[in-house]
Amino acid sequence: MHSVFRNRAFARLFAGRLITNAGDSVYAVAAMWLAFELGGSSFYTGLAGFLTMFPQTLQFLVGPFVDRWRLRRVLVATQVAQAILVLTIPLAAATGRLSVWVVLVVMPVVSLLNQFVYPAQQAALPRIVDRDELVEANSAFSFAYQGVDFAFTALGGVLVALVGAVSLYLVDSVTFAAAALVFLTVRVPAAEKSAEKSDDGDGGVTTAVDDYLTRLREGIRYVRGSVLVWLLAASLVVNFTVGTTMAVLPAYANANGGPDAYGFMLAGIVGGLLVGSLAATPLKRFSLASLSVAGFAFGGVAWLAAVAVGWFPATVGLFFVAWIPVGATNVIFAAMIQSVVPEDLMGRVASVNASASAGAMPVGALLGGIAGDSVGSGAVVTCAGFGFVFLSLYWLAHPLLRGLSTVEDIEGERYGLARPPRAESSESF
Repeated sequence: MHSVFRNRAFARLFAGRLITNAGDSVYAVAAMWLAFELGGSSFYTGLAGFLTMFPQTLQFLVGPFVDRWRLRRVLVATQVAQAILVLTIPLAAATGRLSVWVVLVVMPVVSLLNQFVYPAQQAALPRIVDRDELVEANSAFSFAYQGVDFAFTALGGVLVALVGAVSLYLVDSVTFAAAALVFLTVRVPAAEKSAEKSDDGDGGVTTAVDDYLTRLREGIRYVRGSVLVWLLAASLVVNFTVGTTMAVLPAYANANGGPDAYGFMLAGIVGGLLVGSLAATPLKRFSLASLSVAGFAFGGVAWLAAVAVGWFPATVGLFFVAWIPVGATNVIFAAMIQSVVPEDLMGRVASVNASASAGAMPVGALLGGIAGDSVGSGAVVTCAGFGFVFLSLYWLAHPLLRGLSTVEDIEGERYGLARPPRAESSESF
């Protein structure tokens, strides 16, 4: 993995992600706990989760912009906007106007701005690193996300207990600003254009809108006609599980100790994702099918054991183990997509994938919050564990998924990942 860091553009992009993820990790703990504290029940954390996750379902709409705009500008602008926005919470607290509804308004707007960041980073990676380095680059990016999240979610729970959730919004604002400065130094080459030529437009509004819609449809058509649509079905199960779990986790942790317990439980989950992402490079020699079937079966058993064990340290440790397969498969699937999808489609495909797979998260969060108040947080977390077991059986039963090879041997044409015919469009957009 060390070789990819010799690439200056990648190293700077990685550094920016480290900084912004540190602030985001602390913010996520502070925001969910503040919603729970001000609202007083799992319903409000479920609603907070729904409002935060719902903008992810709209990410497909930003794909055409990401494929057209300069990626550095996208990264810098989103960081600056979020730095300003999160300051509204400390301001509301200082003026005596802070309520759970202020928190619930800010959370989805911050999340909406963040929807530009993921496809921009996904589109940047294949432009700045070689194809044979994509797994290593994605593994490093997952470390930037999961590793920092592991440390700072645990720290966030402790800091909430010590200084209060509102103070952590100030920390997040500073990290957004620092990340913007780092992203300013990143140079990302323009995407390689496809062989198809597009018509020259007159630059008018109608032409620009038509071109945007054409490009949007192209990204959706690419995903719909490939194996990615079946991968998305699997992602829906995982994300529904994530949504329900995150909605009741504050209440579940509160029964086991309070905000510090919440931080440690989040750290356990994120730690598993971290170890899985670091294990992706040696695991890439195995087929995608084998990793998914065995990994999610193992994760499901560990998850159910975490709920049943009845001893908090063991619960954290088993949650850690349960999320290792998720971390590994996330990295390897991202590398698979980047290795076969044409560069000038990458932003759209990444955003369509993210939007479609994220659709189950807000639904899971909302239903999980309601169920948590009705039947208890422990019952909801237990049911979520069966989602992983189901996912293993789904991969085993589906003939196309069951035959997926290693990421380096994937045949794009066999799985519908060749470039689709491109409709006429304008360059004015």
